Amino acid sequence: MFSSTRCAFLSNSGLGGCGSMGDAPRRRLTPMRVVCMTPSNGRPGDRNNSVVMETPLKELKKDSPVDDVDGNSISAGGPQDVYGEDRATEDQFVTPWSVSVASGYTLLRDPHFNKGLAFSEKERDAHYLRGLLPPSVIPQQTQVKKMIQHIRQYQVPLQKYMAMMDLQERNERLFYTLLIDHVEELLPVVYTPTVGEACQKYGSIFMRPQGLYISLKEKGKIREVLRNWPEKNIQVIVVTDGERILGLGDLGCQGMGIPVGKLSLYTALGGVRPSACLPITIDVGTNNEKLLNDELYIGLKQRRATGQEYAELMHEFMTALKQTYGEKVLIQFEDFANHNAFDLLEKYRSTHLVFNDDIQGTASVVLAGLVAALKLVGGNLADHRFLFLGAGEAGTGIAELIALETSKQTNAPLEEVRKNIWLVDSKGLIVSSRKDSLQHFKKPWAHEHEPVQNLLDAVNQIKPTVLIGTSGQGRTFTKEVIEAMASFNEKPIILSLSNPTSQSECTAEEAYKWSQGRAIFASGSPFPPVEYEGKVFVPGQANNAYIFPGFGLGLIMSGTIRVHDDLLLAASEALASQVSQENFDMGLIFPPFTNIRKISAHIAANVAAKAYELGLATRLPQPKDLVKFAESCMYTPSYRTYR
Repeated sequence: MFSSTRCAFLSNSGLGGCGSMGDAPRRRLTPMRVVCMTPSNGRPGDRNNSVVMETPLKELKKDSPVDDVDGNSISAGGPQDVYGEDRATEDQFVTPWSVSVASGYTLLRDPHFNKGLAFSEKERDAHYLRGLLPPSVIPQQTQVKKMIQHIRQYQVPLQKYMAMMDLQERNERLFYTLLIDHVEELLPVVYTPTVGEACQKYGSIFMRPQGLYISLKEKGKIREVLRNWPEKNIQVIVVTDGERILGLGDLGCQGMGIPVGKLSLYTALGGVRPSACLPITIDVGTNNEKLLNDELYIGLKQRRATGQEYAELMHEFMTALKQTYGEKVLIQFEDFANHNAFDLLEKYRSTHLVFNDDIQGTASVVLAGLVAALKLVGGNLADHRFLFLGAGEAGTGIAELIALETSKQTNAPLEEVRKNIWLVDSKGLIVSSRKDSLQHFKKPWAHEHEPVQNLLDAVNQIKPTVLIGTSGQGRTFTKEVIEAMASFNEKPIILSLSNPTSQSECTAEEAYKWSQGRAIFASGSPFPPVEYEGKVFVPGQANNAYIFPGFGLGLIMSGTIRVHDDLLLAASEALASQVSQENFDMGLIFPPFTNIRKISAHIAANVAAKAYELGLATRLPQPKDLVKFAESCMYTPSYRTYR
């Protein structure tokens, strides 16, 4: 029989290393189900075999590896339940061949199955929990009330973050229920801005590894490392090399907080099953001297690998992902430095299903906000002039998507509509006289104009209607800059997008106060409501979390094999359509996060519809109602009832 903790057959089975749900193997059995069983020793109720997974023995060959699970990807409730996460609720026939998962003490320490005090009296008897829990039975919603009170008692955001991560490691379904029910309150805790501080201090708060760490030490054996991950049916991977974490710079291996946080949002906001998500950090060293000299730093203590060595590692990594998880696994790049981010996206977009959230996700959410803002200021995109502070991944990505949408609306050549979009980098306004010295991704934005050295002069000369900050430099939208914007715009659109809050180009209060309450404002990190001259303004948040969970769900449920720019435009259109008149009346250009799962379903449906239209979708036939289909595919973290 299998052990209840590590799950290995005895030697006569011919199979090695099958794992439990919480501590699982590199190879999985064919689709399983959870049952109560009579153990092979004939003693009913043996405590080591209380909750079990089963598969027919005829499907297993002695002395050979276990076959991979069948990859039929979607069923009601999310990606196909190949690991029995939902089937634990089903009544199944008792069979003499089964795989033990957990019972008793082990069950309480398996975050995938643990329910804490919510285990019923019947479950406590059936799964040897008597005496291991206090006698009270508390339902999940009461647990949620208790946990939100527990989180609120902390005054320091990092303490709240650590409490949430601890909950995720103890009780996965309670974690996601709590996050969904209190998304507006907890989103800034599990992601930006708090995740930035968590990454900075990751070495000191590190308790238990999350995700996969692939370093230069694993070069030549990356596929073998991927097999160490317990789940096989992976559908979304978020990967970073930690070189440009938010606006905080090179945090090396400690950037793992970003993939972990993003994938938590994929599940909570987009309904992608947790077992289908894989966070990865590529560790090629760090150029952060403080980390290199920190005895608690968890990564390679060497300077970053670059050039051919870096390219070879990444190519092996991308090849191994496709070989291991197939053509349709979504690979989301996060917080790579500019020089690598653009190169990786360009190199692999034609061979893999890749998406760079900093370039494409940010662009999509900002475009949605601009489309919505037009209902407040009038006109269309072609009527407006845009000025960016920051010409990196986010700035150029947003600029390009604005140009694509404008070209689509007006049928004007892309080169022509780009002339309404100006960028300022660390050396001043990007103009044609600088073209020879510019990086390739900046060259399309080099227009004819005399050199301008600072932002204020650029604002006064270009006279933009929209000012967008992606610089990562805090307080660069000064009083003079915002007053200048307000001097020639009745309703200046000011987007201060840099994260975390300390790096924001201006605060919501500054934007409203310095524009005499006329600015249409949104930021990357959250700001509280602002009262100005008796009127309360609610600042919007241009958070990528609006886009990527629904975008990813749309790709998964349609079986899309490549990301096309039109899919990003479809996501933007869907998000903009969710802004209500009530939101506009409050000055908001984004809908509230309270309805985010509904919003994600609409985005997923729009993205999937465009994928089918472009011939990129492989899941046929196309569902008649894509919104309902998206909702049916979303994972819900309610507790299951065990036999």
